[in-house]
Amino acid sequence: FTIWENNLLSYKNEYGSFDIFCSHPGYGNVESLIPIQGRFLNDRDISDYRKVTAIGKLVNDALFKGEDPLGKYIQVAGIPFKVIGVFDDPGGDRDLSRIYIPITTAQMVYNRNNEMGTISMTIGNASVERSEEMVNQIRSEMSQRHHFDPEDQRAIFIWNNVENYMKFMNLFANIRLFIWVIGIGTIIAGIVGVSNIMMIVVKERTKEIGIRKSMGATPGSIISLILQESIVITAFAGYLGLVGGVFLLELFSKFVPASGYFANPEVNINVALGATGLLILAGALAGFVPARKAASVKPVVALRDE
Repeated sequence: FTIWENNLLSYKNEYGSFDIFCSHPGYGNVESLIPIQGRFLNDRDISDYRKVTAIGKLVNDALFKGEDPLGKYIQVAGIPFKVIGVFDDPGGDRDLSRIYIPITTAQMVYNRNNEMGTISMTIGNASVERSEEMVNQIRSEMSQRHHFDPEDQRAIFIWNNVENYMKFMNLFANIRLFIWVIGIGTIIAGIVGVSNIMMIVVKERTKEIGIRKSMGATPGSIISLILQESIVITAFAGYLGLVGGVFLLELFSKFVPASGYFANPEVNINVALGATGLLILAGALAGFVPARKAASVKPVVALRDE
């Protein structure tokens, strides 16, 4: 059970505004908190109304500036709370800017009586379907206890992390698909551009091609020559684009603070290899028509045109 307050915290001459979560000990498991120093809340803290707190890593950095926080007292709304632990949180900076105090102490300090703002629970590795069943079951039981229509979505708000996680994953999958479509469209435009360039190259090298064929060059060797040039041009340009993308990504990682959504961005090696193979194929396709045209050039006509 948690209630939430915003408040100004202080230690000696250091001040900061952080989120205060008032909870039972089990909430640490819900949030997957990782102890760095000390411990999280326990049942004795709840039963004895202890004025103790577990603080996030960023709170520790802001208030204690490298000093050992354990056993020290921070002021929360003018009331001293003893620091019993420091935790890390995989959720990111926002979750690391929290402190946790016993809910019984908070109800007494903030005059909340038995009020509770949130009930949190974890359902393990349940599927989306199972999580939806549990949501309906909870809504039904709460409606019977508090006498409201279970179909009334405004009576009680339930946030299903499993369902919303899958929605986000589907959204990101659609975004990736859209990016691939844009990328393939760009490659097709590049194929047309390279093909036109190679057509101009073949036209300008008509005499050279005629001389090669008059000296015994086979149509296959002419096609191979043009295809190789087309593939080299496409692959080199693609490689420059890939290097530029990696550079921009590293620049982004250096100057933009990491968050839960953009933590340690990197280029997927499988995507990079796939893009390289696609570029080679695109180069071959771009040079195929010009290569066929070059192979069909007759030496006599080529030399006469020149």
